[in-house]
Amino acid sequence: MRRPYVVLFYTLLATLGLYPLLRTLQLPQWPMDILLAISLLGAAAAAAQGYRRHLLIGLIATAIVARLVGKVLGFGMLFDEASSVGWVLIAVFAAAGALRFMFRPGTVGSEQLYAALSAYLLVGLFMGVLFAAIGARSPEAFLVLGAPASAANFAPATATYFSFVTLATLGYGDIVPTDAVTRGLAVFEAIGGQLYLAVLVARLVSQRAPAPPNRP
Repeated sequence: MRRPYVVLFYTLLATLGLYPLLRTLQLPQWPMDILLAISLLGAAAAAAQGYRRHLLIGLIATAIVARLVGKVLGFGMLFDEASSVGWVLIAVFAAAGALRFMFRPGTVGSEQLYAALSAYLLVGLFMGVLFAAIGARSPEAFLVLGAPASAANFAPATATYFSFVTLATLGYGDIVPTDAVTRGLAVFEAIGGQLYLAVLVARLVSQRAPAPPNRP
């Protein structure tokens, strides 16, 4: 792909748009899994070169196979949690690669802008995957409108919503982390989101600002 971060950004947007649609129409989850896999493949293609790219693609394929095997053998929750954690780690690596690309010396172009936006979406989306896995394992880790998290009130779409609300520090209060782990992750995501925007704006301004005129 000549412009991998453009492809990655719009794939992530499509993934985010499909989450609430599947939930509203009560459709199966597998289209979501396919889009997540495509997003990760795009991230791997953009973030790594050579053997590292092949390694990332192999890890993604392993996570997908683990999820499918878990469904077939009846160990869905265990395999889903393991694959979700693996996807989050891969997404963190991909986001780091996007940041390295964004901070390369030189003029900021459209591909750098898409890399910066993709990194932001990657963090929000896959933190949502992580929150959903935690909620499935420990329902008491979240309160959703005053009730413990469950498959009915804390689906992956809801967990992704909570992730982006936290990342943007909106703080609606309808979903509340209640234990040390989820509170720590929420604080980390909120602080990281604000610092990221501050650094991103500073980077773009420094690259776009005109040079001062020469004085005799």
